[in-house]
Amino acid sequence: MSSASLKTWLRTTSFRLAAYYAALFALSAGLLLALVWFYGIGTAEREIERVVDSRLEALLAVHEREGLAGLRWAIARESLRPASPFLYALVDEDGRLLAGNLPRSHPLREGWEEFELEDDEDGLAPGEPRLHLPVRGRGVRLDDDLLLWVGHDVETLHELRERLGAAVALGLLLTVAAALGGGLLMARQVSRHVEAMERAAAAIMEGDLARRLPERGTGDEFDRLARRLNAMLDRIQRLMESLRQVSSDVAHDLRTPLTRLRQRLEHARLRARSADDWAAAVEGAIADADELLATFDALLRIAEVESGRRRAAFAPVDLSALAAELAETYQPVAEDAGHPFEADIEPGVEVRGDRALLAQLMANLIENALRHTPPGT
Repeated sequence: MSSASLKTWLRTTSFRLAAYYAALFALSAGLLLALVWFYGIGTAEREIERVVDSRLEALLAVHEREGLAGLRWAIARESLRPASPFLYALVDEDGRLLAGNLPRSHPLREGWEEFELEDDEDGLAPGEPRLHLPVRGRGVRLDDDLLLWVGHDVETLHELRERLGAAVALGLLLTVAAALGGGLLMARQVSRHVEAMERAAAAIMEGDLARRLPERGTGDEFDRLARRLNAMLDRIQRLMESLRQVSSDVAHDLRTPLTRLRQRLEHARLRARSADDWAAAVEGAIADADELLATFDALLRIAEVESGRRRAAFAPVDLSALAAELAETYQPVAEDAGHPFEADIEPGVEVRGDRALLAQLMANLIENALRHTPPGT
């Protein structure tokens, strides 16, 4: 795709809709992943706080029953449990550690806090790695200006945060990529269908009236629009064909009276010698002109009938009587031309229509028969 085509495509409505769809899809997925993140991490944090509160309540109960000595003994006992994730500290008002298993004294305070506990460098052997232990705990002030603090190792929680964060970021990235790819694919498919309709419309505008807009058979809004437009194009094509037929009919109907008028005037110019000859020629020309006007009136009436404006003026017409009148009029003309003329008319035939148009129709049939058949038939 060229640069100009790409810029044009990026400005299309289908691309904008696809971009909106991709953005909405990515936003929805992002909110869902964020909900998973906060729910998962929040659940783990609440569980840690629950078990820490449980240990604190147990130690406070020991302090209430057995006093400070019992509390220090209970803290020492709990601190000696192997592989325990809990950390304990009992500090005085100066921050000195009276009991507990914190690797070093850390400034503690009441309430919840989270910090990273590090080893004292002076107590490490050469080459021994330092400890970086994230802990989360809660401190409670006792009546004798002591602070009881219980914490929990949250290194696993931090790892969960990192892994879940990476998974959420990767999931969001893949979701955005999939949404953008799907949106672009959908936009391209819609754009191709619109381009096919544009090409068909351009061909129709250039004169290919038999061309129609493509239909995919899916029944979607594009197919419904194409079906409506194709029906309109069918109607236009029929009207154009009708116009061509009307033009042909006009030429056919006017040829005979115009030829007769010209011959009459030519005959008068060459052979008229007296005023009576000129008067007869003028009368004949007037009759031919009246016939032309009648033909034009008939064509106008036909157009009005086809448009529906004249149908309201339709009235009952005695077709048998009309045919008899025309037969009586054309019988001498036919006999003069050497054509035997007989009329077998069924009586009492009536129709609803325009009497003048029906008369013109039957007159055209009779004249065509006289004109295009050999004498004696």
